[in-house]
Amino acid sequence: MKQFLFISMCMGVLVSCAEKKEQAAVLDDTIATEVTDTFPKPFETESVRKFSKALGWKEGQAPTAPAGFVVQKYADKLENPRWLYVLPNGDVLVAEAGTKGALKNAASFISGNSKSKLSDGSADRITLFRDTDKDGMPDVREIFLEKLNQPLGMLLIENTFYVANTDGVVSFPYKKGQTSITAKAKQITDLPAGGYNNHWTRNLLANKDESKIYITVGSSSNVAEHGMDEELMRANVLVMNPDGSDKKVYASGLRNPVGAAWAPDTKTFWTVVNERDGLGDELVPDYLTSVQEGGFYGWPYSYWGQHADPRLEGKGMDLVKKAIVPDVALGAHTASLGLAFYDQKAFPEKYHNGAFIGQHGSWNRSVFSGYKVVFVPFKNGKPLGAPEDFLTGFIANADEVYGRPVGITVLPDGSILVADDAANTIWKISVAK
Repeated sequence: MKQFLFISMCMGVLVSCAEKKEQAAVLDDTIATEVTDTFPKPFETESVRKFSKALGWKEGQAPTAPAGFVVQKYADKLENPRWLYVLPNGDVLVAEAGTKGALKNAASFISGNSKSKLSDGSADRITLFRDTDKDGMPDVREIFLEKLNQPLGMLLIENTFYVANTDGVVSFPYKKGQTSITAKAKQITDLPAGGYNNHWTRNLLANKDESKIYITVGSSSNVAEHGMDEELMRANVLVMNPDGSDKKVYASGLRNPVGAAWAPDTKTFWTVVNERDGLGDELVPDYLTSVQEGGFYGWPYSYWGQHADPRLEGKGMDLVKKAIVPDVALGAHTASLGLAFYDQKAFPEKYHNGAFIGQHGSWNRSVFSGYKVVFVPFKNGKPLGAPEDFLTGFIANADEVYGRPVGITVLPDGSILVADDAANTIWKISVAK
């Protein structure tokens, strides 16, 4: 079994296979695997529903960054700003979309009731921001695209602009500098939609020569409680040609991959994944992982490699044997969504080539987890240490939060933007002058 870095949820330290080896039988003893962690047992603690109430930020109030950084309000009065994309000319695009309807019973999928109808509640548009006077803050704001269907991922390849709606990828002609698109959408490919409503997001990423487009698609359930037939082409990273042809599964067993990026100066694809709920406070950790073509990452049959989910009652054990251990644990129920590698030089050297991760925050934990942006240092394209807090202060008290960070992007000037969809705000973090 390969050595890997495991970030302990309880102790926040790195542990390697060589440091700790215990033999454990999995379910029916058909698999023996090395246990190299301090995971609690499933159901060791009760599965708790604890939803946060978003207060919003008062005037002059902002999240907290480390010493030497400045946090500014880049934009506000948006509607569920979820994702960010920077065009080559520096324009910033914000996908405004959300879960449709109030989550009347957000944990209902655990008991198998994930098909309840919810009313519409998504802006379904993309807004453009432009800084014409080069002062670092936008002075132009326009609706770039509207009448979409829960858009998230955005991608420009030459003169074609792609949007990942929840039910498919569409494209539009694009001319440099235009502030809005009114052309009719061209359907590039269909994607499976529906199911557990929080997994509506679809992200896009191109390879270096832009000959392929990768698409992240989350599961329609928590642990396939409605059967695997409903998970066709889901819980995967897909890949296709820019015209939609030759679509296939690139990697599988990823419950809800959202953030996706290439590590700087490497050919390695990385994603952040929301893991399953219902097993207790400390299970299962969300994670950051490199993605291998043809790789299987466990869902729904196992987690963190060969840890079999007892709710699957021994199913899929042939696949469990092949499950790849993720690279970096990010804490249980943190809802890690955003991912951006820092490919600029303005921040101190420790941040160069490292990964910023937006943690939207828990609902299935007795004490809040997530609700912050963390940073994972990298060296030579590989994680160098445990996640460390970067942007905090989102939690107001035991039951309330000011906002919830999601998407992250790096600007050409070396600052970063963080989308706060609960507060309808975009935050800019830059080095203090």
